[in-house]
Amino acid sequence: MRIIGIDPGIAITGYGIIDKVDNSYKPVTYGKISTEADASTFERLLLLYNNLIEIFAVYHPECAVIEELFFNKNAKTAMVIGQARGVAILAAANSGLEVFEYTPLQVKQAVAGYGRADKKQVQRMVKLLLNLKEVPTPDDVADALAAALCHGSSQKMRTLLDRS
Repeated sequence: MRIIGIDPGIAITGYGIIDKVDNSYKPVTYGKISTEADASTFERLLLLYNNLIEIFAVYHPECAVIEELFFNKNAKTAMVIGQARGVAILAAANSGLEVFEYTPLQVKQAVAGYGRADKKQVQRMVKLLLNLKEVPTPDDVADALAAALCHGSSQKMRTLLDRS
């Protein structure tokens, strides 16, 4: 199964594509989509949409995983991140992908074994689980890969539960 994880943001959106084969994971590609701070919100969201559509077309993931919004104290920041999330969901849906959502707590629990793990712990576990030479940076990329891994492990759990 090919899974794309997306950590949406207006300045940087991290993405990570992994293949899950049986109980192992293989990284396919990962990176970030960056937008210019002086561009309008419309231009930034359009750039995000177009880049995601292109990534989906090139790598053909079977599903998309998007981390749920963690509520920020800054309402304006939360709104813009919500817009980026909406664009990512729309791009995935328009590409025919099934979209799954997990909370940051669920992602950390699945990857690090502890729902309150810090960013460094999550990054180290992503590196370990995907047998990467380096920790993926920036944080948004590691978070996207972690979301994809979370879905892979939850799919495993669903399969196990379906058998009983």
